[in-house]
Parts: sequence; C-alpha cells; structure tokens
Amino acid sequence: MAEDKVYVSFTCQRCSQSLKLDDSLHSFSEHISAELNLPIHSNTDIDLESQATSFDHYVPPCRLSDDIVSRNGTSGFMLISDENEVDLLSENFRIKAKLFDYLSGSSDIDHPLCEECSDYLIEILEQQLEATKKDYDNYCEYYKILQSERDEPKLVDLERELNELCEEEGRLLAELEAMKSEEEITMKTIVQQEEIAKRIMKEEDVYWKECVRHKQEWLDAEDEGQSLKCQLSSAESHLEKLKHTNVFNGAFHIWHQGHFGTINNFRLGTLPSVPVTWSEINTAWGQTVLLFCTLARKINLNFETHRPVPYGSHSYIEVIGENKKLPLYGSGGPKYLWDTKFDTAMAAFLGCLQQFTERVEELEKNDKVFKFPYRVMNGKIEDSDNVKYTLRATIISEEQWTKALKFMLTDLKWGIAFVASLFDNNGEEIPPQR
Repeated sequence: MAEDKVYVSFTCQRCSQSLKLDDSLHSFSEHISAELNLPIHSNTDIDLESQATSFDHYVPPCRLSDDIVSRNGTSGFMLISDENEVDLLSENFRIKAKLFDYLSGSSDIDHPLCEECSDYLIEILEQQLEATKKDYDNYCEYYKILQSERDEPKLVDLERELNELCEEEGRLLAELEAMKSEEEITMKTIVQQEEIAKRIMKEEDVYWKECVRHKQEWLDAEDEGQSLKCQLSSAESHLEKLKHTNVFNGAFHIWHQGHFGTINNFRLGTLPSVPVTWSEINTAWGQTVLLFCTLARKINLNFETHRPVPYGSHSYIEVIGENKKLPLYGSGGPKYLWDTKFDTAMAAFLGCLQQFTERVEELEKNDKVFKFPYRVMNGKIEDSDNVKYTLRATIISEEQWTKALKFMLTDLKWGIAFVASLFDNNGEEIPPQR
C-alpha cells in the first residue's frame, strides 16, 4: 500500500501551478518563527489602520498531484496510512501554511510562488528599485539645491513673524467684527431703502398716471385751442367780409323787372298788360316800409306829421297826434272803387321820404353834396326831365303810378348806399335830429 501514497503540495498563487516544496521547509525552529513575525520594512512608522483592517491571506489547501490527475482535476488529497501518519502530515501542512501566511502578510505579494514567477517578480522589483533609486538621487540633488539657495530661518525670526501674524489676525478679526456690524447696519438700511423704493415706485405710478391724464387734458385743450383759433379765424374772416358787406342790400334787394321796380323780387305797381296781384303789391309795400323805417332809425330821423309803421303786408301810416292809421295796402276792385285812404297813405309816405332825403343832404360834410336821382317835393317825385309824378293811384294811370313807385324804390336804394358809406367812413353813431 506504500506505493499508492501521494505527496502533499501547494499551488503557485500567480499561475496556479503545483509546487513541490523543499525538504528544509518541513520544519523550522521557534527562533526562525519569531523572525518571520518581524515586519520586513525597517521603518518604525506602522500604518495602524491598515494593520487593523488586514487579515491573514488564505493559502489554498494542498492537492494531490501524480501522473494520473491533471492540473484541472479535482483538488484534494487522500491519506492512506494509519492515524499517526495523518497527524504528522497535518502538522507539516500547518507549518508550511503558517510560513506562507507570514510571508503573504508581510508583503503585498501572495505566497507561495513557483520558480518562474519568482524570477519574473524579482525582475519587476529590480526595475522598481532602479526607478526608486533614480527618484531618490533626484530628490537629494534638488534638496541640496534648495539648501544652497536659501538660508535656514532662525527661531527668533520665526517667533517674531508668528507674533506679527497673530497681531494681524487679531486686527483682521476686529475688522471682521466691525464689518459684520456694518453689514448689519447696511442690511437694515437696505431694507429701509427698499421700503422707500417701493413707496417711491407707487408714487411714481400715481405720478405717471396723473401725468398721462394731464397730458391728455393738455392735448384736448390744445385741440380745442386750435379749433377755437380756426373758429376765430373763420369768424374774423367772416366779420371782415361782413364789414365790407352792405346789410341793407342783402336784406332788401332793390332791382327792376321790366317797367316794375322790385324789392326782394316783389313787384310794386301794375300795368294793364301785366297785372300784378294785390297780395304781391301789399307784400312789396310791407318790405318798403320796413326798409325805410330802418334807414330812418340809422340817421335818427324824427318824423313830423306822419310815421310809417311796418306790419308786413298790412303796413300803415300813423298820423302823429291824431291816433289815426292810413293803410298802405289795397283790397282790390276797379280803379274808381279804390280806397282813397290808400292814396292818402302813399302820399303821406312820399312826404316822409322827402324828410329823409333832406336829412341825408344835411348830413353830407366835407364840401360834398349828395343828391338823390329823383327829387321829392310837395308830395310829388320828379324825374330827370322835370316831369313830376304823384303816388295817388286814383288820379293817374297805372303806367304813371308804376313808374312813380319805381322812382321811389330807386331813391331808397341810394339811401341804402349813403347810410352804408356813412357808417363805413365814421363808424360813429349819428346824433339825433333836433
């Protein structure tokens, strides 16, 4: 049965190759064990934290190796012996495992290693050693340069500098406290200023609203002012036009239509060949009386015996002091049946016209003589050929009556021109007649 025994071995921790250990490793003394427990590095500075967290590297158990079991086969071992042999084998394994455990715990490399891996590891360590030596030489050289460039500071200087720095620190701390106090004051001021800014912004909003409102009112007022200026300019232009306009000519347009004299297009008179209705004649007499009374009032004429009163188509002549009215309108009918009061009224009106012409001639000044084209005298009107006509329709023909009325309207047209020129030249009120 002794030929069937196998030998216990370890595997390389790098390439997992089975190892056959040297016989000298089967046992070692307690002195060697104590040396193995010493740290490899001579530096007394020990990383306690790493030591506290480190644990023993576990070395895989040995496996049985022979020619039949391959490297990838089942790991393990078989002991064919008696009880004493098994205890001896276990003791040897424990010693070797403890050895490898010491080695793994003392360095960063797990053990055991095969010969090839050990050689490769030695080469790497030699390269690292060379690099470390170069770094050491460079550091030494740089240190020498630093030592040669500057002098080592003295303790007194360092203490003096330390005291100055402490004083500077105290001063800076005092400044820091002062700045903190100032910061608090500044923050309070900022809060107050923000409140003031908010109030100012509200006031600004109110101001701008008021500004916009006043601007709108100003624009409206400016528009109204421009409108008033335009109205004033138009009114001044119209006034200037009115100043050069004869109101009487506009209100009482005297003209002629064939043998008839007309006032505001109403014919005054009648002809056998062209009869005119009494309503038109009466309306023409009403316009004539209204014009004559207006002209007489402008020159302050006071009538003596008769006063014409405008009353539309029923105007009349008032006899002063007798409370008597003479109608200046006809009621129609044949010639011999005409009302004699109408003839008397027309004769009285012609007398009033005579007073008007005389008053106008008296008002003419500056060696100017104003003469009417048809002179009125003693109740008759005279043409340029010294032919005299009366307004009594009952004693003259219709042609003569119509011609006399035409002459009367012509004198009134001249009276309009005189009164208008008189006010244009002087612009003053005429004193009343005495």
